[in-house]
Amino acid sequence: MDPNQYCQDKAASSGSSFYYSFRFLPLDKRRAITALYAFCREVDDVVDECSDASVARTTLNWWRSEVSAIYDGKPQHPVTLALVPVVQQFHLVQEHLMEIIDGMEMDLEQHRYADFKSLQLYCYRVASVVGLLAAEIFGYTDRRTQKYAHDLGIAFQLTNIIRDVGEDARRQRIYLPLDELQQFGVSEADILNAHETENFRKLMAFQIERAQRYYRQALEHLPAADRKTQRTGLIMASIYQATLEEVVASGCHVLKERVSLTSRYKLWLAFKSWLKN
Repeated sequence: MDPNQYCQDKAASSGSSFYYSFRFLPLDKRRAITALYAFCREVDDVVDECSDASVARTTLNWWRSEVSAIYDGKPQHPVTLALVPVVQQFHLVQEHLMEIIDGMEMDLEQHRYADFKSLQLYCYRVASVVGLLAAEIFGYTDRRTQKYAHDLGIAFQLTNIIRDVGEDARRQRIYLPLDELQQFGVSEADILNAHETENFRKLMAFQIERAQRYYRQALEHLPAADRKTQRTGLIMASIYQATLEEVVASGCHVLKERVSLTSRYKLWLAFKSWLKN
């Protein structure tokens, strides 16, 4: 199969909010960001779909060798083949691709986070690094745009964590910082058993405010000169912020239900944001 078509199919099948923002890009950038996204999906699927942690680690190490082959050899996988011209054209850093794999591997080894500082490292690896690579593809002239991309990635991942509290708990994972559970009087058992209390609602309000703060910080850091080239990221922000707003509007019952936006609504948000920016 043609590598670009493989990546396109991988992105389309995910149903992710990211996919809807790619449609408005020029062909070369659309292919580049689709290849990057397909890479993220592939390594994420290794962790989510493999029940044997040792097999998953071996597979992630194979992906590390594939990343190395992008830069100094001949990769084998359609996604890494598609990335070869991308890293050359947009000067993507090998270390960043490796950090994404490191972030995915954290899910094999760590199902709890003591505090926000330790969670922040995870968010950086699985989301901010992707944002930094995406910013290179979209293009920028002001280095402050890197800070925007970093903070927007954190905001996206925090939104995912808030939305997926119940889903993650059913896989025995808790991403909410444990010291904050203690601060609000919420036990691990409350999360794992989907026990929604007033204290849990206060805990989630705290998490939502932090995510909203990261969105504000990100948008404040984005220089006006780079707003047009970075508007694909702004489209993603509009969809993710709408998801967070829907969590709030639905009563934040994230322990038992997972909020999602319809494909039509995501496309409408994408179009609206593209016209605005």
